Amino acid sequence: FTLDRFLELEEEKPALEFEDGVVTQKVSPKGKHGSVQAELVEYLNRAARPHKVARAITELRTTFADSSYVPDISVYRWDRIPTDESGHVANEFRVPPDIAVEIVSPEQSVNALVRRCLWYIDHGVNVALLIDPKDESVLAFRPGGTPAVCHGKDRIDLSELLPDFGLTVEELFASLRMR
Repeated sequence: FTLDRFLELEEEKPALEFEDGVVTQKVSPKGKHGSVQAELVEYLNRAARPHKVARAITELRTTFADSSYVPDISVYRWDRIPTDESGHVANEFRVPPDIAVEIVSPEQSVNALVRRCLWYIDHGVNVALLIDPKDESVLAFRPGGTPAVCHGKDRIDLSELLPDFGLTVEELFASLRMR
């Protein structure tokens, strides 16, 4: 099976992904996953969009390095957002995001997502975040470094793109508390 043939397939929900000639289907997001995803993308866009620094997009198909993934959140620097001939956001994104975010769902293998984050870093992504709602932690992967574990009052460091980004892990997971 080839990447070109994969890209000809109809989109499905949850999305299909392609790696090493194999097609897999993403896990449907659950309540905690969706809540954390919505909170983070809203916070990122509030911090980045007004100054045209970057834009966060959920469930965006990104195709690069002979694979096609749909990270839970993709963040692109403003000047790297692909556009069409009319200057609007393009439908096809064939360059790696600056930041890729994966959020663990109950049925997912954490090890598989760790491998995915490492793959992102090996193929041009500047920061990959692995967010685990179960233990309320964030792992941050960067090129040439060891993953940094963040929890509680630790600030989620995205200084490569957003130097003033001040969201803490505790604030991110506060979106799960309903009372």
